[in-house]
Amino acid sequence: MQVLQTKKGCSANFVVISTIPVLFFLFVSLGFIGIIPLNISLHTLAILAFILFIFLLFISHNANYSICKMRNSYADLEEEIQTKINATMLRLGDKNKSVLDLENYLHTHYSDIRNNNFVSVASSIFPMLGILGTFIAIAISMPNFSVKETAALDNEISMLLSGVGSAFFASIYGILLSLIWTYFEKRGLSKVDAYFALIKNSFAESLWTKEELLIQREEQNNKKEQRLILALKETFDLDFIKTLNTQHLESFEKIMHESNQNFTVLATHLYKASDDLKDVLGEVDKSQSAVGARNHIDKALVDFTVATRSFEKTTKLFSAELNSSLSLTFTKIDSEVGNIVIKLADFAAHVSQESQEVQESIRKYHQMVANQVRDR
Repeated sequence: MQVLQTKKGCSANFVVISTIPVLFFLFVSLGFIGIIPLNISLHTLAILAFILFIFLLFISHNANYSICKMRNSYADLEEEIQTKINATMLRLGDKNKSVLDLENYLHTHYSDIRNNNFVSVASSIFPMLGILGTFIAIAISMPNFSVKETAALDNEISMLLSGVGSAFFASIYGILLSLIWTYFEKRGLSKVDAYFALIKNSFAESLWTKEELLIQREEQNNKKEQRLILALKETFDLDFIKTLNTQHLESFEKIMHESNQNFTVLATHLYKASDDLKDVLGEVDKSQSAVGARNHIDKALVDFTVATRSFEKTTKLFSAELNSSLSLTFTKIDSEVGNIVIKLADFAAHVSQESQEVQESIRKYHQMVANQVRDR
């Protein structure tokens, strides 16, 4: 924890990264001044200065510099992590820990420390600047080959070769800066990983690991499976099914007995109504008593209506009982009852037609009696 809590300035990291590029530039500057035997032109020195300036701007985004800023902000980070942990607590069993993904949280928290877009192009931009600087230096130092004298031409060629040699320092400088950047970037990333590992270790006791969550999930699944198996055993208990089947059989026998009795009563009423109707029709045919026939017809219709209502009540009771227990078993019985109802409807239509004929006969009889009385 002492490593995490140490605060210091980040200027030392900046100086370490920029030391070699600055020293190389000073070395080339000495050649331009003439202190050391290097033929460095002014435009080459200016190109090197520009490349160095770009490198110094990029240093603040290097991982070796960013790790210093991360460590300096640890106090605020620790408070934020603790608040986040308290907000994401989860109790599993007798333990209460946080489900915070600390590594992703750290990457998100430090996403504004440096610009990743600059980092992704830094290692390739310096060689490209060096090559560009080389071509610019060659183009600037290119002599005029329009002279005709041999001595002047030799001088122009010497100037060209000297300028080309000086221009190559730009490419060398660009490659050197790319190597330095890559080295400190990799070194800084290793420090960042170690820093994150220390933070995760310091909060390890307060966080659920992926392995612990997986074990807890498997235990919960096993408990659910055990409860499901127990529920299935209780649901499909053989004694319970046997008792249920016994109750259904008793209900079935009771329904069949009551249905037989009801059908017997219904058949008796139907037979009686049929006999009464036959007697009435016989009386009408014999013209014995038109009024008595009408009364008998009314009585027969009343009896038939009572029998029909009794049948309807029996059918409803029978249908309600069957729907609650054994609806499929009595499908055939329902079909037979439907046929009976159809036949009864035909019979009722026939009775209605016969009643109309009887009423017409009575009307004619009264008309005949009235005519006889009037003739007398």
